[in-house]
Amino acid sequence: MPTVAIVGRPNVGKSALFNRLAGRRISIVHDQPGVTRDRIVAQCKLGRAPFAIVDTGGIGGNVDADFTEQVHLEVEIALEASDLLLFVVDGQSGMTPVDQELARRLRRIDKPLILVINKIDDDKHLPNAGDFARLGFPHPVLVSAEHDRGTGGLVAQIEARLPARDPSAEVEAVASPIKIAIVGRPNVGKSSLTNAILGDARTLVSPISGTTRDAIDIPYERHGHTYVLIDTAGIRARSKVDTSVEFFSVTRSESSIKRADLCVLVIDATMGITMQDKKIAGLIQESHKPCIIAVNKWDLIKERTGTKEELNEEIAKLRSELFFLDYAPLLLCSAKTGAELGRLFKTIERVQKEAQTRVGTGVLNRVFAAAIAAQPPPSRGGKRLKLLFVTQPDKVSAVSFNVPKFVLFVNDEKLLDESYRRYLEARLREHTPYTGSPLLFHLRARTPRDKANDTRGQKFGRHPESGGRPPSGPRPKHSNKKSEKPRRRLGG
Repeated sequence: MPTVAIVGRPNVGKSALFNRLAGRRISIVHDQPGVTRDRIVAQCKLGRAPFAIVDTGGIGGNVDADFTEQVHLEVEIALEASDLLLFVVDGQSGMTPVDQELARRLRRIDKPLILVINKIDDDKHLPNAGDFARLGFPHPVLVSAEHDRGTGGLVAQIEARLPARDPSAEVEAVASPIKIAIVGRPNVGKSSLTNAILGDARTLVSPISGTTRDAIDIPYERHGHTYVLIDTAGIRARSKVDTSVEFFSVTRSESSIKRADLCVLVIDATMGITMQDKKIAGLIQESHKPCIIAVNKWDLIKERTGTKEELNEEIAKLRSELFFLDYAPLLLCSAKTGAELGRLFKTIERVQKEAQTRVGTGVLNRVFAAAIAAQPPPSRGGKRLKLLFVTQPDKVSAVSFNVPKFVLFVNDEKLLDESYRRYLEARLREHTPYTGSPLLFHLRARTPRDKANDTRGQKFGRHPESGGRPPSGPRPKHSNKKSEKPRRRLGG
């Protein structure tokens, strides 16, 4: 797929243009310069054929001294991998010395380039666009990313300048990629883990907390399977979020949990489970997302504790702290050494495979009946939960990543409390583990009409589970009273 890189100095609206071309808000847009630090990739589907767009950090100005060198490296990688460059400038503030310096650098790159004059929100800004003629780039495109002005003309120019496609190289996608959100609190090694998986310094890594600001979607292919790795910003407690940029970063990370197919919760083994780790685990649980717990920096724990018993104690301690995610497999890994990263994707495949398992209705009802017989549900207000029937909807397509769902027909859905629900879930997992997946129980209470139908069925010798049909067997013969009376003879 052709790739278009968006470059320019800080705060000219590159991220706003990226979001406009992507058709959704991906990059954080803020007046503060230097917000975008990583390469962020998405697809633009506004033209005749889709193409990839790459948002980059601002070049020049030294607005973020801690990351300037790394941001420039990310931009250089994006320029090298792209087929076309969009050089974005600010049409309201006019040309600056930084724009002129960037123009000189970009001319030395042997790539097609389109000058995009952004922030032309109104006709009164048109005279400012004339200043950029001195840069020497023909046919500049005037746009307003914020107000969706000139987007269609820009897409047409991009398609005209992109290299022709080879139809034989087009491959039809047979399955949607699995979206994996890598989440955790700040500085636990999420970006390091992402880079170790990719074998590339794809995202910025720094000991400074809060390095990653955007939720970055990174396509990845492994052994014939396609994935999208979502490297997210560290999620801090709301009370400790001190800037609006960090607020949007945390909000974007929380949204990434909801749109992901599976979450990898990264824990710092040297710090143990903190209260914030538990809160993030709670977000995953509330979103009903499959989960794998990746305990990073485990190599440091192995160096510190020598015996196997001590290591098992550490694992048991981690498990007990995250007891409410007991279905999530625990992976002891190290982004630094690459230990156990291969097993991560084997575990993901296992989670997906088991999530597709469908338990037969008869087996399912026997499992629940045995569970209730072993431990009856508690009484609430003089009433007790009665489980009438359990079924599992037909499984979805094998290429999707679904969460197992079960429909429980009960007398009153309010009688099932959380502790007994967990008990039923545990008994079901003894039969079918569903590793890494939460189980969704949808309760359906009998309506007055259902009760009337059940009573009518019993009155006429019908069984509720037979669907209202009479039991099999020969029908009884009924006597005809009229035929038993003697007929009068004609003329008698």
